[in-house]
Amino acid sequence: MGHEEIPLSLDELRQLSLWTADCAEQALALFEAAAPGDRRARDAIEATREFGAGGKRTKAIRTAAWAALKAAGELDAGGLHGRERKAAGAAARAAVGAAGSAYLHPFAAATQVKHIVAAAQYAAYAQELATGDPAAADAVIRWAVERVPPTVREVLARYPDGAPGRSRLGELHRQLEAELRRPSTS
Repeated sequence: MGHEEIPLSLDELRQLSLWTADCAEQALALFEAAAPGDRRARDAIEATREFGAGGKRTKAIRTAAWAALKAAGELDAGGLHGRERKAAGAAARAAVGAAGSAYLHPFAAATQVKHIVAAAQYAAYAQELATGDPAAADAVIRWAVERVPPTVREVLARYPDGAPGRSRLGELHRQLEAELRRPSTS
């Protein structure tokens, strides 16, 4: 089953990528504290930011995203305990989400919404896991919504509602998506 193609410019993708890189960076310190010297999450954010600033959308972005995902998987598999490990893994996934934003497809599919919200969603989740306080996630979502470019809101409005699931991550996705779909007050 095909999906209707929606208009999506390279400039819009770049603006989205810059915002998602900023969102992912909100949790980067959690990853770096848990994995000192491991640049994989930072490299994914930097590759995303380079694209957003006018660079080419190359395989390097995908490669950096896969490396950050591998880092998250390694954190899931062992070494660190409890909140620190889980928060660091979520922070790495925020970097993966940022890199994925460069590959938002111009198809009107609910599954594409994750490319718009994943970086902020995982950064919020990482902060909540690190502190044990849902208010920390709310603060990241507020931060992201306050800084979202109008273009990102316009792009999201072209897509159907996302399909976030029933987990805590799904709740954060719904909260973020609802805020981004709400008309801007500025």
